[in-house]
Amino acid sequence: MNEPAVMATYARYPLTLVRGAGTRVWDDAGRGFLDFAGALGVTALGHSHPAWAAAVREQLETLDMVSNLYATEPQAELAARLAASMPVPDARVFFCNSGAEANEAAIKLARKHGLAAGKPAIVALEGSFHGRTSAALAATGQPAKRAPFEPLVDWFRFVPPGDLAALDAAMTADVGAVLLEPVMGEGGVRPLDDDYLRGVRDLCDERGALLVADEVQSGLGRCGDWAALQHAGVEADVLTLAKALGGGLPIGAMLARATISFLPGEHASTFGGGPIVCAGALAVLDTIERDGLLARARAIGVTLSSAVLGAAPAGTVLEARGRGCLWGFQLARPVANDVVHAMIDRGVLASPAGPDVVRMSPPLVATDDDVAEAARAFGDAVATVLAPREEASA
Repeated sequence: MNEPAVMATYARYPLTLVRGAGTRVWDDAGRGFLDFAGALGVTALGHSHPAWAAAVREQLETLDMVSNLYATEPQAELAARLAASMPVPDARVFFCNSGAEANEAAIKLARKHGLAAGKPAIVALEGSFHGRTSAALAATGQPAKRAPFEPLVDWFRFVPPGDLAALDAAMTADVGAVLLEPVMGEGGVRPLDDDYLRGVRDLCDERGALLVADEVQSGLGRCGDWAALQHAGVEADVLTLAKALGGGLPIGAMLARATISFLPGEHASTFGGGPIVCAGALAVLDTIERDGLLARARAIGVTLSSAVLGAAPAGTVLEARGRGCLWGFQLARPVANDVVHAMIDRGVLASPAGPDVVRMSPPLVATDDDVAEAARAFGDAVATVLAPREEASA
């Protein structure tokens, strides 16, 4: 599709999508595709889920938008539901419109708390990704993404993921927070080890620092729990959500312990937590609970990882990493984008998570037949793109 007025912030795939239902989307030529790209983690319920669509439609006809100078019932109910399900004790919820905004709010809150205690620095992880806004980008542990905009704020220092000794050394007296993704999505889909996460929690408690968990991509059932942090039995002081929360509508949330919350006038969002997006989010939570989709996500993960590894030619996939409905398959060569293109040709959508990792983020409602179809497409695509090169080099 020719779109000259759109700023080219994305390298588009050669598709114009016009319709979606369940696990499928269709383009303007009528071709159908199995969607295991999942809008980069957004479509937990698939496309246009009936319960979600009905809730949004009803709210559209009831109350569309008011400012946050007033309370609304959908926002109050959603905040209570999130506070009850997420691993943040005695949580208060701030609503915004995206994951980057949620992380920006979390960073701002961590700075407020740290400055008051003489601990202004924040430790983040190498390879992490926290968003494109200024502070969230500064917190992102990928130098190539930061370089065009530097100098950025100098609040952050970086350590290798999974290395408690490095974190221990970095957590000097001026560190007020540790920011991490329990499953590093854009960094190649890398789940952090449970023992490591428990160790981070212990170090934060010992040093008087906040543990800030970025669950924008990994939360809300994507990894088989309400929050991926729960797999390790760890609680956060601050936690961020977005992507799957709105079921396709833009909403982000930051949860924080009541003792470290913002005060009136310290932070705000005009559109944050409007009635329509909150109604959609409540439908997402209701459907996940009613249909047992946390357990379903865990089952999909077992089946998907096994099926994909079984379909790939020998030696072409070095590692399968993930949990639930978020998986990265590391290729033997940096040809992830070529494999994704080849999967499109075979009617399945996926996405790269780095030059050598193909990511699959299926909806929590995917069937076993969907999983088998995605695995076949991946195996065929890898055989086409990578196996001939392997044979030529043998």
